[in-house]
Amino acid sequence: MRRTIVFLSLSAVFLFAACNPKKEEIKTETNFVSTSALLADTIVTRNYVCQIKAIQHIELRALEKGYVQSIYVDEGQSVKRGQLMFQIMPLIYKAEAQKAKAEADFANIEYQNTKLLYDKNVVSPNELALAKAKLDKAEAELSLAQTHLQFTEIKAPFDGIMDHFQVRLGSMLNEGDLVTTLSDNSQMWVYFNVPETEYLNYKAKVTNENLIKVNLLMANNQLFKYPGTVKTIEADFNNETGNIAFRATFPNPEALLRHGETGNVQMTIAYKNALLIPQKSTFEILEKKYVYVIDSDKRVHAREISVAAEMPDLYVIKDGLSPTDHILLEGIRKVKENDQVTCNYKSPRKVLPTLKVYVE
Repeated sequence: MRRTIVFLSLSAVFLFAACNPKKEEIKTETNFVSTSALLADTIVTRNYVCQIKAIQHIELRALEKGYVQSIYVDEGQSVKRGQLMFQIMPLIYKAEAQKAKAEADFANIEYQNTKLLYDKNVVSPNELALAKAKLDKAEAELSLAQTHLQFTEIKAPFDGIMDHFQVRLGSMLNEGDLVTTLSDNSQMWVYFNVPETEYLNYKAKVTNENLIKVNLLMANNQLFKYPGTVKTIEADFNNETGNIAFRATFPNPEALLRHGETGNVQMTIAYKNALLIPQKSTFEILEKKYVYVIDSDKRVHAREISVAAEMPDLYVIKDGLSPTDHILLEGIRKVKENDQVTCNYKSPRKVLPTLKVYVE
């Protein structure tokens, strides 16, 4: 019985095989698209997150103890240099100044009388010197009292815009208490961080006589109408980030920009005879970029490239390619090293206009 079952099973296998003839393998050939690098002049625009600061931004603090007697300005108001803003109750300091003035006047009278006697040889030179010393001391005390009295008036040290008040009428102030802040917004300092490689490229292209112009994209995605100039670079790199801080100065005649705003600085750098390739023709392995270069036998070989700058859909190549190299544009995920491919070549002049890039 077991032999019968085995025989029937083998018969079924042979019968199934006979009913399903082996299909022939059909080898299909895929046409890929290739191109080459374009040698052209172009402009690279980089965006950097920035912090916007007033060219002068200071804290106004009380220099004397007392109650706020008067406030002559309002929050957000523009003030002029020397304008009186706050008055701290000055009664005690006025009295001290009057007392010091009276003592200085008395000392002056004593000195004048002693000098007359000295001129008549009635008193000695030492007595005249003592009277002069008393006068000098009294005048110094008068000057000190007047200075304390002036400290009860808080005046604007420069033209600017008032910030939020930390005091109100009748507030008790101690020496050093914060009253408000004042910003000079006539010009704005905009700080942004630049990587080391881009810093080196910047220094290679810019001189003291040819400072680079930058634009400011504000938080509402509107471009600030007045361009700025990079005038200052900090001394040291940040070892943790590898960046260095740049400072651009922007005119602010309409007072649109305020201290503490954020935005993006747009720095534009022109590249002469740049080697340009589409980003989609590249791939990454362990944070290194590669392209597939097609040799004379139509075989693909991965080649590492060095990128000098990046634009939307485009790379500026620093090393690794020449304008005569043919590279795989489409299908880089479908091939592997040393594969033989059939390609339709497209000129980079036809490929690049379909990308979001500006080429002169």
